[in-house]
Amino acid sequence: MTNPLQDVLKSKVILITGTNTTANHPIIANYIYEAVQKHGAKLIVVDPRKIKLVDVCHMWLRPKLGTDVAWINGLMHVIIKENLQAQSYIDERTTGFEDLKAAVARYTPEFVSDITGLPVKDIIETARLFANEGPGSILYAMGITQHTSGTDNVKSLGALSMLCGYVGVDGGGVNPLRGQNNVQGACDMGGLPNVFTGYQPVNDIGAQEKFSKAWNVDALSSKVGMTVTEMIPAAGKSVKALFIMGENPILSDADGHHVEKCLTSLDFMVVQDIFMTETAKLADVILPSTCFAEKEGTFTNTERKVLRVRKAIDPPGVAREDYRIICEISERMGYPMNYAHASEVMTEVNKLTPSYGGVLYSRIETTGLVWPCPTPDHPGTPVLHTKAFTKGKGTFFAIEYRAPAELADAEYPTLLTTGRVHQHYHTGTMTRKGSALNRLYPEPLAEINAEDAKIMNIADGSYVNIISRRGRLKVKTAVSEMTDRGVVFMPFHFYEAAVNVLTNGVLDPVSKIPEFKVCAVRIEKAA
Repeated sequence: MTNPLQDVLKSKVILITGTNTTANHPIIANYIYEAVQKHGAKLIVVDPRKIKLVDVCHMWLRPKLGTDVAWINGLMHVIIKENLQAQSYIDERTTGFEDLKAAVARYTPEFVSDITGLPVKDIIETARLFANEGPGSILYAMGITQHTSGTDNVKSLGALSMLCGYVGVDGGGVNPLRGQNNVQGACDMGGLPNVFTGYQPVNDIGAQEKFSKAWNVDALSSKVGMTVTEMIPAAGKSVKALFIMGENPILSDADGHHVEKCLTSLDFMVVQDIFMTETAKLADVILPSTCFAEKEGTFTNTERKVLRVRKAIDPPGVAREDYRIICEISERMGYPMNYAHASEVMTEVNKLTPSYGGVLYSRIETTGLVWPCPTPDHPGTPVLHTKAFTKGKGTFFAIEYRAPAELADAEYPTLLTTGRVHQHYHTGTMTRKGSALNRLYPEPLAEINAEDAKIMNIADGSYVNIISRRGRLKVKTAVSEMTDRGVVFMPFHFYEAAVNVLTNGVLDPVSKIPEFKVCAVRIEKAA
């Protein structure tokens, strides 16, 4: 995120897209409600589903699944055509504007309407509202990223924000809402295949030398590793063993039957988790670890704020903190890793990671710090890019719309999209262990549009079979107006109807994220 969460209270216009915010990020949704209802902000919702925030928005655009680049280009076309862009900001702080201008020239409201299904007048009105009512904040989540065009979608949103001069200002910015509590922190700590901590490239000679010296090893590989979605197809081939921590790919990864086949073909698999999961059942070794309340450390949240986590209770049985398990395995493999306390890990992070250089434990006893925070006397950086972008000038990318990898056809006439519900979390490893949440949302449901249900003679609460090119499942229906015509929505929390046996494992070429949000299916009444 370029801006803090509470910055939406300073926004005059807020554009949210690809996020069912009230269900998945309810605290952030509260800020949005406050911004709209108490501070007079204009709210634009762009989402194929009729999410709750539609009730308080000023504009709701309901595009066809997977057409994000088209509608974003359409907004930019109108803004440039009507000379609503922040030209002085563009001239001073960006490059590539002429390329962008040329690329979006053909994305007229009429052309975009044909692709997206959006009314021409809504495209024009939304563009004017976003450009004229600034500062404007953009918030998005996995409805934007989980496409074969996910990287293009994010770049396009960045271009829209820069076009209006909204990056680097209070109440503005481009703000991804992280799906789990320490996703940001995991990335910051090098949980990506191409970087050390703080996004220092593994193929940078200076970074290699610094980490080699600190870790007392002769040399570190400069080879970029695999993403998760590249590891699993390689399982049993170039990848012989996997160590899985706190993930449940049997339920969470696309094309679930293929995932299971790959994992069972491994020579050796270890799962380190707090509960037995569907993936752990396939493991050769299970290592019981601790939950958030049973360990010390830090989380870095969605707004880049580093926050202390403190042990409240002792772990059960032989469960141990994740870092202690890793250290003991490392020692048995010949490389001693000795940390008496989680704070010693952070001390090492401070020394090796410029953006975390000033995030000392002593400074985050009572409040968090937002990186970049390079020195012990630095206050942190709540808003990024206030004077310049990290690389100097921000780049406009000329991006063309590409259709999703799989579209509806005569054999599979409906599009499936997936997501989360408010009552459950991820693959249900934690939330489905308690009776209270299960009472609130006890079973998987497939949301079907009321008109579609009528045509298919499907009643609310009846069972259907949903079939894709990769699998089939039986599930109860929930008939409503929330989901668009020609679309069925399912959450992925439930092993009883594991929706990812249906989804398409095709990847975004850059991020390697699967296209969870669009795949073609057929719906049949269950016998």
